[in-house]
Amino acid sequence: MIEKINEITKSIFDDLKELNEFIYHNPELGYEEYKSSNAHIDLLKKYGFEVEEEYLGIKTAFKAYYKGEKDGPTVAYLAEYDALPGIGHGCGHNLLGTVSTGAGIVLRHFIDEIGGMVVVFGTPAEETSGAKVLMAEKHAFDDIDVAMLAHPAASYYKSGTSLALEPIQFTFRGKASHAASDPEKGINALDAVILTFNSINALRQHILPTARIHGIITEGGKAANIVPDLAIAQFYVRATTKSYLEELSEKVKNCARAAALATGATLEITNYEFKYDDLVTNQTLSEVFNKSLEIQGIHCDKTRDTFGSLDMGNVSYVCPAIHPYFGICEDENVPAHSEELRDATLTDYAYKNMVITINALVNTGIQVIKDKELLKKIKDEFYSKVKKAR
Repeated sequence: MIEKINEITKSIFDDLKELNEFIYHNPELGYEEYKSSNAHIDLLKKYGFEVEEEYLGIKTAFKAYYKGEKDGPTVAYLAEYDALPGIGHGCGHNLLGTVSTGAGIVLRHFIDEIGGMVVVFGTPAEETSGAKVLMAEKHAFDDIDVAMLAHPAASYYKSGTSLALEPIQFTFRGKASHAASDPEKGINALDAVILTFNSINALRQHILPTARIHGIITEGGKAANIVPDLAIAQFYVRATTKSYLEELSEKVKNCARAAALATGATLEITNYEFKYDDLVTNQTLSEVFNKSLEIQGIHCDKTRDTFGSLDMGNVSYVCPAIHPYFGICEDENVPAHSEELRDATLTDYAYKNMVITINALVNTGIQVIKDKELLKKIKDEFYSKVKKAR
């Protein structure tokens, strides 16, 4: 089967290379990926997909699908295509999206024979406030049997974990006054922010070592001789599980509430970006993918357990999901979000592994559709793990 898959992948190689290079040369930030999303849509339409554009009201999102005449499971590939400010596609999303769209097109060639449906989702803004969160909330993945993507990296990694994330903004409002002649008439909002930071720093010794809290001051006053009446701090709070994140976030919020009480400032607590759930890798699905790599000569024995956060985590709480990584660099020390990784997406080495990864994603999708017992095992694991994770 892998030989037949490989033939089809190579037959569309030129189209995929053109897509990858177009997006590389036209980097767009999150929710501004108009050229990139249209390039994906045009290619998917060329290969017979029906496409819902501006999916769920998100201008640069889409849902492309191809359904066979026979009923069967639905396999989804998720495409990302947003860039980073300054360095463009330093995270390699030009190639990530190309791999997902490529996998969808190749699997589509088998759907009429094996049944089921293949879906390619265009998912904007992974680098900031990821659209997968909103799509999960709006039930985009409720009818998906498995969801997959593969992320470019310095080397191959198995799908692992990520940290759940809550982005919290504290807005303190005080009262302005002259800091020298009338300080007693002011309420210092900046003092409330500083107290919040100090309280959070005291909290750190009492949190799990796998948790992360980091923040910045985005507004701290206008002049040294004016008591600041507005001060704003933004924090990322991260934890290995969704349940512990909720507990930790409440403690962090209490630090800010105490600071408001101590200074007399008023406090508004908001989320300035979407919350991300932790990634719950479906190990049964992951093993099928890893074996699909092995039969092509790629032996992946490392797992990517990242202290970063992914909006794919929210998908993994709705349906069985994997988020593996594939190598595009001959030097495994190349860091993510770098010019080196960006430029590696155009190399022959990256294209060789692009083909291998597409083949593995497609072979995994075919097995999920054809093997009812495998799909049952995947679903049983999903329900048991997600219930536990909640």
